[in-house]
Amino acid sequence: MRPRTRILAAAASAAALTLTLLAASPLAANANRSGIDWGPCPEVDPAEPVECAQIKVPLDYDRPWRGTIEIGLAKREALNPDEKIGTILMDPGGPGGSGAGSIMNGSPLTGEAAERFDIVGFDPRGINTSTQVLCSEDALLDAVEAPFPTDQASWEAREDANAALTEDCREHTGRLFDHVSNLETVEDMERIRRALGEGKLNYLGYSYGTIMGQQYAEQYPRNIRTMVLDGNMDHSLESTWDFMRTETAAVEQNFTEFAAWCESTPECALYGEDVETVYAGIKDKARAGELIDPYEGLPLDFITLSELYTFTANYPQAWPTLAIEYEAMRDGAVLPSEPGLLQEEPELFEYLYYPAWCQDWGWEIEDYDEFESLLGDLAADSPNVEWTPYNQHALTCIGSDIDYTNERDELDIPRSAPPIVFIGNEHDPATVYPWTLAAADQADGHLITYEGYFHTIYGGFSACVDDAVNAYFVDREKPEQGLSCPNLDFPETSALSARRLPVGPY
Repeated sequence: MRPRTRILAAAASAAALTLTLLAASPLAANANRSGIDWGPCPEVDPAEPVECAQIKVPLDYDRPWRGTIEIGLAKREALNPDEKIGTILMDPGGPGGSGAGSIMNGSPLTGEAAERFDIVGFDPRGINTSTQVLCSEDALLDAVEAPFPTDQASWEAREDANAALTEDCREHTGRLFDHVSNLETVEDMERIRRALGEGKLNYLGYSYGTIMGQQYAEQYPRNIRTMVLDGNMDHSLESTWDFMRTETAAVEQNFTEFAAWCESTPECALYGEDVETVYAGIKDKARAGELIDPYEGLPLDFITLSELYTFTANYPQAWPTLAIEYEAMRDGAVLPSEPGLLQEEPELFEYLYYPAWCQDWGWEIEDYDEFESLLGDLAADSPNVEWTPYNQHALTCIGSDIDYTNERDELDIPRSAPPIVFIGNEHDPATVYPWTLAAADQADGHLITYEGYFHTIYGGFSACVDDAVNAYFVDREKPEQGLSCPNLDFPETSALSARRLPVGPY
């Protein structure tokens, strides 16, 4: 969910590749009827107030007699255990983010919520300390590195790579590969709730973790005490076009904000120029095969330009550096490389994202002609940026032969559910603000708006957001209607000081 490095950004934007935060390690602790047997976490300082465990759940909830898998957990204790209210279950996003790894590294809770709640992160089925979806490195890299489709032949090559990846992952994973949709995750969450033995669920979901909460509330409304969903998915999107349009429009809006700042700020390298015109020229050079990466001296095509450079317009702290980079691209200048910015790609074997995304969303594009039409529509709708790395998600499942099992629809949360809090950042480039508005409206939820940038916000970045969330968790106090928290994201005063902020999974 947070920035990594440029080379990992390329892999992530090509296939939304999710890396585990902790190497998988078998744990002796298992669930039993009386609760969870917590024990030490691997590779964590024993002095840390963190414990780990695994519980067993059915692999296939429709056929529970056909075996079990393990779900990994990590728990961080309340800072004031004498005043403890209960436990908050959390997931950081994905599909493929590690809740256990997140909690081993720290807690997102702040203020009184941190004082009065234990927090438990879980690894959704398929990753890390849970039973894993595994794929061979060769098949995975063939799919991740498949060229961006530019004609029917390259389109079919990507379909073939996805089909080969499916066959490979099924061979290495077994039946679990076809049982990792969010519907199964919801059932796993209910088993975790029961194992915790505290009654009703408190839940904090970020990004892809919001759809886990949304669909849990549909299925188990009476089992919830509090639920906070930060950076929401919208499972009611009707078409591939709706998905790609809303993702790209968010980046277009943020690019125009960058251009307006640059044109009015003397410290910007392109001050006094028409930034949109400058960028149009850079795009033309990229499409003509004449654009050179200012750091590496290598050819830079339009998609790579969009994903490694233009996407950083979503982060005001990176605006001064982005302007310098655009100036260098226009002029053919060389910029100093940042030490440590590039690193070797690690060996990659765990890949929940692939089957989970395809089972949950089922985006369909028939052939290259339809894809080319979508690209044209995006260019017309968002004429500056034309593309976002998140549109690669729409290509994930073409040719995959993975069944789409979690049908998209509007939320239908019964009235027996308690008030649910939805948080959205106005300039979020990943789970875009209109998605949060749609989900909150469908659920009759209580909306908190953060007027700034970045992806998700609760956890120490905005006191306005944190105070409202903590009051809700502790006292079940609903946020005031229409609560909007001021933007705290502004350009850095010195350019080339901030690392690139790449795209990652949800």
